[in-house]
Amino acid sequence: MLIVAELCANAVQHGHVPGRDFHLGLHVTPDGVRVEVTDTRAERGPQCSAVPEESDETGRGLLLVSQLATRWDWHPRLDGPGKTVWAEYALPSWPER
Repeated sequence: MLIVAELCANAVQHGHVPGRDFHLGLHVTPDGVRVEVTDTRAERGPQCSAVPEESDETGRGLLLVSQLATRWDWHPRLDGPGKTVWAEYALPSWPER
C-alpha cells in the first residue's frame, strides 16, 4: 500500500500538468503485484536521491519504494507526453492446504 501511495503522491507533486490526470494500474503477476503510475510530465524523470537529512520533510518517497519493492524503474510514456513509473512487489508464497 505504501508503494502505491508514494508513486501516486510523486505523480501529483512532480508529474502533474494542469488539466491532465495521472493513471494508476495494478496488475497481478505470477510472482506478485505490479504497480504502474503514468503521468503527463515528460521533462522530469524520477530520481532516487541519497538519504535526505533528518530535518528534510520530503525526498523519501522513491527511497521507500526502492526498499519495499522487489524492483522498480521508469520509462517514457508510449502514447503521449509523460512517463510511467512502475514497481513490483513479490508476494509471499502460502502453503498449500
